[in-house]
Amino acid sequence: MAVRTKGKCKYCGKEYTFSYMNRHLAACEERQKKCADEAGGKECGYFELAVYPKYTRDYWLYIEVKETATLKDVDQFLRDIWVECCEHLSAFTIGGISYEAVPQDDFFWGEPAKGMNYKLKSVLEKGMTFDYEYDFGSTTELMITVVNYRIRNSRKEKLIILSRNNPMEILCDACGKKPAAYVCTECLYEGSGYLCEDCAKTHECGEDMLLPVCNSPRMGVCGYCGSDIYPDQFVPDREDCKITPKAAAKRK
Repeated sequence: MAVRTKGKCKYCGKEYTFSYMNRHLAACEERQKKCADEAGGKECGYFELAVYPKYTRDYWLYIEVKETATLKDVDQFLRDIWVECCEHLSAFTIGGISYEAVPQDDFFWGEPAKGMNYKLKSVLEKGMTFDYEYDFGSTTELMITVVNYRIRNSRKEKLIILSRNNPMEILCDACGKKPAAYVCTECLYEGSGYLCEDCAKTHECGEDMLLPVCNSPRMGVCGYCGSDIYPDQFVPDREDCKITPKAAAKRK
């Protein structure tokens, strides 16, 4: 699709593209004010990560993660918000070393993989970019860049979302008028297959081939139906976004 999607800043609610959001977050006055209000407690290091698909920038995330969080924590977050469908395996590749959800002790193919119970402060540094893969069959490949590291007042949450791309406006390929609600997994590989509610009812491939349109780079792949924890539209703090009891329970 190759579109320049915009997203909202967590603190001020202003919208920017992926590249400009990085600069904005470093200078956001509302963010600086929030950090100043929280000053005075125990301090901790935080990594600011940009997450995006390997070959596009249609979808993206900026997150802030406590340095004492583990790769497993980041893996779980990515599963929750973007990729989890059938409990597939996943792996990070950092500096040539593979950190897998279920590491295999296989020396035949070289150095065996490590697990994900490593704290971020032991494997990450500002400026590096590394890979993440989910599902080694129908793989979703992501890139993660460490755009910043800062010392700030420690908070309870290990990870927070700083910004996320807004859901893309996709029109139905059949009628060309209504917003798409489904994608046909058969037609998708031919460059089409987005269908509105009405056109989906008469689509020739049948309803078994349909998956919901969602704000994720895994849309239309395997059995992915979107996140039931995070809404597709990220809502900044100032817009008073409330977490449902169901979502809160799933986060524990």
